[in-house]
Amino acid sequence: MSRTVSETQKKPIDYVKEGSGYADITLSRSMKISGNDVSVLRMREPTVRDIEAFQDAKDNEATREIATFANLCMVTPDELRTLPMRDYARLQAAFTLFTT
Repeated sequence: MSRTVSETQKKPIDYVKEGSGYADITLSRSMKISGNDVSVLRMREPTVRDIEAFQDAKDNEATREIATFANLCMVTPDELRTLPMRDYARLQAAFTLFTT
């Protein structure tokens, strides 16, 4: 069963779809990953180990979050840095599915 969620958790949206152990995030426009155009990123559900690594990292909070999201989406941090803010906000919304 799939559900959609908004950043405010009050109305459904069409760009984050939750599955069993993952969320698919539809981007506002395609991005290049390993030379391929990608319009949907799949974020796997984080584990306690992922959160522990996030908290142990010595970088600033933004850099730690980017590294965590990149790991969960199986892309590089530099690839995520090319996202427009609207798409990065979609990743943040998807992440909250797993942590609330």
